[in-house]
Amino acid sequence: MSHPTYDQLAALPAYAEQPVPIAFEDVNGHLNVRHYTGIASEGLDEALVPLGIPQNWPAHGHACFSAEHHVTYVAELRTGDRMSTRVRLLGRSERAAHALVYLLDETHQQLSCVMEEIFLHIDMNTRRTAPWPEDVAAALDGRIAEDAALPWAPETKGCLSLR
Repeated sequence: MSHPTYDQLAALPAYAEQPVPIAFEDVNGHLNVRHYTGIASEGLDEALVPLGIPQNWPAHGHACFSAEHHVTYVAELRTGDRMSTRVRLLGRSERAAHALVYLLDETHQQLSCVMEEIFLHIDMNTRRTAPWPEDVAAALDGRIAEDAALPWAPETKGCLSLR
C-alpha cells in the first residue's frame, strides 16, 4: 500500500494553511520535527469544528485529548514553503475517534508528513473519557462515512486502533 497522491489529498478541505515560519526552522534548514505534530494537530482541530467540536469546547465542559500518534515523515518542508493539512476520519468508538492527518507541501505539491491519531472525548468536569454527545457522534459518523467513500484506501500503520 502507498500514500495517496498530492492530487487526491488536495481534493479534501484544507486546514492550517500557512508558510513555514523562520521560527520553526531547525539547524538543517527545514521544519523542526516538533512542529509537524503541532501543525497537524491544529489542522485536525479546525476540521472538527464543522462536526460540533468548537475550539472553545472546554468552556462548554467537553474536550478532545490526544491518546496516541504515529508520525511518518515523507518529504521535508523548508522555511517559506506553503503548507496545509488535510484530514480523513477512519472511525470512532463510544469515546474515541481515529484519524489520518496529512501535511502537504503546497509549494512543491507533495505529501510531507502523515500523522495517524487516536483522540478521546473528555468530560472536563471529571477529566475522564465520556461518550460522545449524540449530535457530535452523528456528525462524526457522517464524516467517517463520507471519507470511507473516497476513491483511495487509507494507509495505516496498524499500531493504532479504537478500543
